[in-house]
Amino acid sequence: MTDDLDSRMAAYEERGVRRAMLGLADIDGVLRGKYVGLPKLRSLLAKGGGFCDCVFGWDVDDQLYDGGAVTGWHSGFPDALYRLVTATERSVPDDDTPYFIGEFAAADEGEHPVCPRSLLRRVLRRTDDLGYRVKAGFEYELFVFDEDADSVRDKGYRDLKPLTPGNFGYSVLRAASNSEIFEALMDYCADFRMPLEGLHCETGPGVWEAALEASEGLEAADRATLFKTFAKAFFAKRGAMATFMAKWSMDYPGQSGHYHFSLIDSDGANALADPGAGPDEVPDRARWAIGGLVRYVPEFLAMLAPTVNSYTRLVKGAWAPTAATWGIDNRTAAFRFIPGDDSRQHIEGRVGGADANPYLASAATIGAAILGIEEKLEPPGAVAGNAYEVEDTLPPACRFTPTLRDAASRLARSEAARGLFGDVFVDHYVGTRLWESREYERHVNAWQLGRYFEII
Repeated sequence: MTDDLDSRMAAYEERGVRRAMLGLADIDGVLRGKYVGLPKLRSLLAKGGGFCDCVFGWDVDDQLYDGGAVTGWHSGFPDALYRLVTATERSVPDDDTPYFIGEFAAADEGEHPVCPRSLLRRVLRRTDDLGYRVKAGFEYELFVFDEDADSVRDKGYRDLKPLTPGNFGYSVLRAASNSEIFEALMDYCADFRMPLEGLHCETGPGVWEAALEASEGLEAADRATLFKTFAKAFFAKRGAMATFMAKWSMDYPGQSGHYHFSLIDSDGANALADPGAGPDEVPDRARWAIGGLVRYVPEFLAMLAPTVNSYTRLVKGAWAPTAATWGIDNRTAAFRFIPGDDSRQHIEGRVGGADANPYLASAATIGAAILGIEEKLEPPGAVAGNAYEVEDTLPPACRFTPTLRDAASRLARSEAARGLFGDVFVDHYVGTRLWESREYERHVNAWQLGRYFEII
């Protein structure tokens, strides 16, 4: 260990590296971190460090929660232990700064019960126990504006200028006309070891869709978490601003964070595929996984739709599901089985928004699928055609709750969630989502003013 660390530090000095950056994902998927000098980095790599655990005690606006057992005024907000995961090292493009993903640890140096990355690892161990590895990739929609952090505030987040105007879904014209920034983003992501397999315009002014290359295990969620922060940094350095809100305007469809996954067996084969299956047949394990998604994702919804804003996206006719439906190559359903040869067959989860924490979205999706395989759950019949037309006929258990408050309460009651994720995580996370709901409910918004100010 000492020899490896000596070699690493010597290589940094030879390259002229003077500092490193580290980041740890909080409960919302926000990266909290810092720059550190090389002497501090050496210490962190050798024995870990401490990070104020207020990052588990505040919201996305750095406002402290009014309750919770994990941390708070009652505990004095002590340091939480963390370690740098050396295998995650990459260089921040443009300045050759080493970047490390950090992970929180418990006081006994075991896994922290509410660390999102640790939570996903615990779920992945469940897949390991069944003899499978997860291969997955995220697909994000993001709106890009010709604005900056000051201008959006000056405008009160109204009348924002998109980077490009008009509806140009899949437009080669838009991509070719803006090739410099399209190609620069793809190069930036490749250099940062979070490569994109595709990048194109979606329907709406200034909206892009980026599909990250698939990878195994934690790496897929690592890449997604980095992408959400550093894509914003990429655009900010160019005088623009990107948002991953689930829905920034009711005039346009929401922004998704679709999750594509398959399971790989010990022989390296796709465990969700069956070479002998017909074109309209879904292999057993894939069908059971879908059965688990249909059964359990409605209970885990708050992990896939974590903000008040998330539920403005989950409306009929807006390319987002409102119930746990599934279909074969059907983009109107919540879960899409994608047929093809062995290398192509997989499942796409279409429930999550771009605002979801990638670690928690992965844990909820894979956890539900694994429960389905363990219990050999048979899903209802596949939906052919418009899934919205059948959603109202489904049992209440299959329908998505319409608000974050309802979703958090449903998660709190879920025995499956507590079995998969642990009571400490569920109680803490539910508390944070109820806080988020209360913060919304105690504020007057523009809709309320416009509707009631004069007439009432």
